[in-house]
Amino acid sequence: MIGRLSGVLLEKNPPQLLVDCNGVGYEVSVPMSTFYNLPAIGERVVLLTHLTVREDAHLLYGFGGAEERNVFRELIKISGIGARTALAILSGMSVPDLAQAITLQEAGRLTRVPGIGKKTAERLLLELKGKLGADLGGAPAASSDHSADILNALLALGYSDKEASLALKQVPAGSGVSDGIKAALKSLSRA
Repeated sequence: MIGRLSGVLLEKNPPQLLVDCNGVGYEVSVPMSTFYNLPAIGERVVLLTHLTVREDAHLLYGFGGAEERNVFRELIKISGIGARTALAILSGMSVPDLAQAITLQEAGRLTRVPGIGKKTAERLLLELKGKLGADLGGAPAASSDHSADILNALLALGYSDKEASLALKQVPAGSGVSDGIKAALKSLSRA
């Protein structure tokens, strides 16, 4: 029903926004990834939205891009995942990181998001397999296994998902696990 808002940003109280659209103020909940990319108060903002109608409320969720909104919609289709949990997932990890976790079937990365336990993470992996992350599945299985091992090693060393994913992209294709870890650590030390 309401697919897009364009107006002046009046208030920012994470995760809530107030957007004035021609004299009407819309309360919008956004994931932190969208929140951090917002303009200053008083400036124009454009958000793609998803409207949820419940018996007791009409709730509007806003997103900086179509990919993020599509992932939100896929998440809320899953039994036991509500809008708040979907926002928490999108706040805790980027869409590419989520897609990679699903492609590599890494429940551990999902359990780092507040509110996601082991069972919920496994259900997410099962339900989203083939719907999200399929575009990353083009790599051969052997290199995917090495990528997962290298990524897990970097995460175990204390690097964030974002840092580890960026470092993983610097690893030459076909590298073994130990050589891949060394290459990733070299790229991280340069950053």
